[in-house]
Amino acid sequence: MKHRWMTTVALTLSFWSFITQCRADTPVDSCVFPAGLGEQLSKKYPGTALLTLADLVEDDRKFYQKDHGNDCPGLAHVDFYGDGMTTLAASSDPKRSVRLVVAHQTASGWELRLLETTNGKAVVWRQDAGTYRDIYGRRSIRALHPVVVLCSYEASTIVYSWTGSKVDKVWLAD
Repeated sequence: MKHRWMTTVALTLSFWSFITQCRADTPVDSCVFPAGLGEQLSKKYPGTALLTLADLVEDDRKFYQKDHGNDCPGLAHVDFYGDGMTTLAASSDPKRSVRLVVAHQTASGWELRLLETTNGKAVVWRQDAGTYRDIYGRRSIRALHPVVVLCSYEASTIVYSWTGSKVDKVWLAD
């Protein structure tokens, strides 16, 4: 009886461990727009497609993965406006020019704000609130909320911050 009970417990723990490991190893596609957002972006900006790790050249992919793992280089979750509502920064349209759009979820849907259009490929991520000084040391912004970073590796890095009434930006690298 004791042996049977111990075997049952051991098998249960082994099974639970296996299931937990399988779930942890299952990749989650982090490059997918939430429901409704992809359609709204496509209407406003035809041809919109999120920048993915596969879109990056090998060096850029390594740079990105060093700091961000397998996160989506074209989508960042950020409390940009400081109101706790879902806000996403999307770097899109990698085949042509890159559009950096901030999508803010409200009760009536998604509010879209175009922050930048640039050539080439640029990844996006969030950074914590704080003070950001430009590359020349002449200008800085003090972000009260998390910021959006748009980075074209070995070219430029720009930080975008919401001031409460407008978006401000500084170049960290050029």
